Amino acid sequence: MPLKHFLNTQDWSRPELDALLTQAALFKRNKLGNELKGKSVALVFFNPSMRTRTSFELGTFQLGGHAVVLQPGKDAWPIEFDFGKVMDGEAEEHIAEVAQVLGRYADLVAVRAFPKFVDWATDREDRVLKSFAKYSPVPVINMETITHPCQELAHIMALQEHFGTSDLRGKKYVLTWTYHPKPLNTAVANSALTIATRMGMDVTLLCPTPEYVLDRRYMGWAEANVAESGGSLQVSHDIESAYAGADVVYAKSWGALPYFGNWGPEKPIRDGYKHFIVDEAKMALTNNGVFSHCLPLRRNVKATDAVMDSPQCIAINEAENRLHVQKAIMAALASQAGIGNRE
Repeated sequence: MPLKHFLNTQDWSRPELDALLTQAALFKRNKLGNELKGKSVALVFFNPSMRTRTSFELGTFQLGGHAVVLQPGKDAWPIEFDFGKVMDGEAEEHIAEVAQVLGRYADLVAVRAFPKFVDWATDREDRVLKSFAKYSPVPVINMETITHPCQELAHIMALQEHFGTSDLRGKKYVLTWTYHPKPLNTAVANSALTIATRMGMDVTLLCPTPEYVLDRRYMGWAEANVAESGGSLQVSHDIESAYAGADVVYAKSWGALPYFGNWGPEKPIRDGYKHFIVDEAKMALTNNGVFSHCLPLRRNVKATDAVMDSPQCIAINEAENRLHVQKAIMAALASQAGIGNRE
């Protein structure tokens, strides 16, 4: 049986995802377990983190395991990912050795590596994550690269809790672009689009112009999900019609892909759409809709204080659920790899 990784939710069947969510709910009620007793997890961070690092470290501990945090280029050697390259630059070792060695030490390896923001054709290949998965002899978890599958499950878990049902079909779901002073990664938007359509919701991708539509890969995943799970998918550039009757509003900032790596010309376009901020007036158009965001969020830039402090905001619940779903993911991967320990 091939080694199973957790790189994208699209790689997992709907029953498998439902099982992870069920297990996450169990962990939320009883946080301690033995699924990783005597086991270790290598957490490799190429980029900063607060929620991801904290939740993975604590989650490993709560399941009886031990987490080791590595930051290549800081407290670990810089890594080379190209082959055929004369390694006479900054990198001290190659991914082919790094992944294999970490897999000899640890029982799971988790990776966080954002795009370089130079060339989308290169970044969209997700080379760092895929290289770890290729060479690691143990399961690899995506802690956010160009997608963020752990956030997807935490988001869906929070929605299921809010609506009191695991069946989210028929809910109008708005994934809205919001302004940010800097162009950001599309990872959370890619993932939100993926999981919302996977759950059969009626999804509207709201963005300022066609330039902000997401990469064709993720639009294609969403279309395939709609065909399989029901629901619908549309792209809108009209704020009022998109918000009208929405059950869920999920906000995220991202840069326009046509300007990827050349952000100067994109800035005046982005600066012209600060009114995409999620505020009370927009939320009043919804069907008493729930609001969420992956965090971190710049208040009064992406969403107003009133929206963030509203009872309809479930961003904190979603953030908490990162802990529970990641424990479920680690437990499942440990079990399928034959490394788990349940007493």
